[in-house]
Amino acid sequence: MNRAFNRDLAAELDALRSAGTYKRLRHLTTPMDARVHMEEAGDVIVLSSNNYLGLADHPEVIAAGIEGLRRYGAGTASVRFICGTLDIHRRLEEKIAAFFGFEAALTYVSCWTANEGLLPTIGVGGTTLVSDELNHASIIDGCRLAAAKKVRFRHADIGDLERRLQEAEGRAFIVSDGVFSMEGDAAKLPEIVALAERYDAVTVVDDSHGSGVMGATGRGTIEHFGLGGKIDILTGTLGKALGGAAGGFVAGSRALVEMLVQRSRTQLFSNALPATVAASALRAIEVLEAQPELLAKQRENVAYFRAGLEGLGFRPLAGPSAIIPIIVGQTDFAIAMSDRLLREGVFVTGFGYPVVPEGSARIRVQMSAALERTDLDRALAAFAKVGRDVGLIAPAAS
Repeated sequence: MNRAFNRDLAAELDALRSAGTYKRLRHLTTPMDARVHMEEAGDVIVLSSNNYLGLADHPEVIAAGIEGLRRYGAGTASVRFICGTLDIHRRLEEKIAAFFGFEAALTYVSCWTANEGLLPTIGVGGTTLVSDELNHASIIDGCRLAAAKKVRFRHADIGDLERRLQEAEGRAFIVSDGVFSMEGDAAKLPEIVALAERYDAVTVVDDSHGSGVMGATGRGTIEHFGLGGKIDILTGTLGKALGGAAGGFVAGSRALVEMLVQRSRTQLFSNALPATVAASALRAIEVLEAQPELLAKQRENVAYFRAGLEGLGFRPLAGPSAIIPIIVGQTDFAIAMSDRLLREGVFVTGFGYPVVPEGSARIRVQMSAALERTDLDRALAAFAKVGRDVGLIAPAAS
């Protein structure tokens, strides 16, 4: 063991603790749901989960995963092109493609590996990747791995995007989140599509926080804007609204998917998606199609909680998604506030630097269809108490 190296690490960790920015893992002892048991805090209401439709603990989704485990075993023990491709992969990929309106799809073990597999494959030398500055870290890292020229445009600034396209070398790829995970806002996809058509660019949308949640039937931000058939490439996750286990995908043309099978390094050198995850994700999409009331309830919860927060005096960032961020300032303040809320029985996470810029730390609320009105009212009461205690909202009238 290199003692000097570990002393340096320990000193850095002590500095994080002293600054109040040290992240602590919380240990759940029950399935992900609206309410969970946490070793560190007991029974709490969850406002921090990507389980937007409550499908992570849905009995049909669980049963499908169990059946997948029994039929196919614990794992593939291989990459796809050797002996890791199961028929459940094909069924899931056909379902993803049909559900989101694309010719074909390919699954990965996460959307992170999907983005890191996609962007270097298409972003070859002589092309340009034009990326929104607030895109997810997986997009940022995927762009870094690509041989293409990399440029960023200011968040949601269509004028700046056009200037970047005018300066692009070779074929341009416009890369954007559909829903931005820390802001809760949606990309300006209609304007992006218009520019892509004008400059013959290829559009790439990571809709991890929109898939299953946005749009009239949960088909995502593309559906939300009525742009079916207008986006070239979609990436997304199976680890949020669509079952909440793991897994990601790329959807696009058949030619694109075939090229990813041939050249995508995270596909060529990583084991295939476990069958239990593939089976549960497939069933989650089927449940969403069969039970549109889940989506309706989730949106009712978003509207109710937003209105409740605003009625208390909070000013969450505007947005059409399930994400409701409240800017609170410094990172240590956000973490301390989330700790106070946890002591009141509400599990919600404070985010700060380097996830978001210095000075814009936030409490990020995420709404799930699994939450009942009593959960929301209890959570609002906790926000009221803590918000007044820390001086974010005015004291209650006497």
